[in-house]
Amino acid sequence: MKIKWYGHASFIISDSAGRTVITDPYTPETSGYQPIPDVPDVVLTSSLNDDFHDRSDLILGDPLRINMLDVAREGGEIEAAGLVFKGIESSEMYEHPYHEPDKCAMYRWEMDGISIGHMGDVGNPFTPEEYAFFAGVDVFLALAGDVPTIRLPDLKQVIDRIAPKLVIPMHFRTLRYKPRNMQWITAFLHHFNDADIDFQSDWEVELSKADLPESTRVLVLTHAL
Repeated sequence: MKIKWYGHASFIISDSAGRTVITDPYTPETSGYQPIPDVPDVVLTSSLNDDFHDRSDLILGDPLRINMLDVAREGGEIEAAGLVFKGIESSEMYEHPYHEPDKCAMYRWEMDGISIGHMGDVGNPFTPEEYAFFAGVDVFLALAGDVPTIRLPDLKQVIDRIAPKLVIPMHFRTLRYKPRNMQWITAFLHHFNDADIDFQSDWEVELSKADLPESTRVLVLTHAL
């Protein structure tokens, strides 16, 4: 499996069979990140109306475009390109500093025997149902920028409880991110021991099931776009 971080909450993840999945594509003009050039098999979005998370229309080619909030509301599971995607309905921060909170989805799926979880745009401590949803997840794509998403102490509690093998932070402030309304990555890393943090001086990592650590580690990627 290869995991490449474009920026914000958007990744492209590919498996050994060549299947590719893009998560939560953004609007370049508002986010500051560059247009996504790749053509995937599947595009997943976590929101119905958030231009930082729902721009599947900007992805090239003719992929299957799946809004996981719809999936969460219509049974919680969908199969596409030979993969099974599961979603759970959640919400942006209840006390959102910029607008009324919208509903969003978190989702998970498996490729090459590795289960991947994506937090969408959730803004609140997890419910028991949300903890159960992510039970056993291997790679956790985590919202690491604090407000206006989940607060970092609450996120650390989530990570400690679900105990993923690998945490890849996303959705934090970078030099390219335009709104400047989130914390830098250092605020997130402050909650972990230095010995448990790795830095990939690239935007892509290649993993197999055997590569996963025995206990939780954080892997920080550089944004590609």
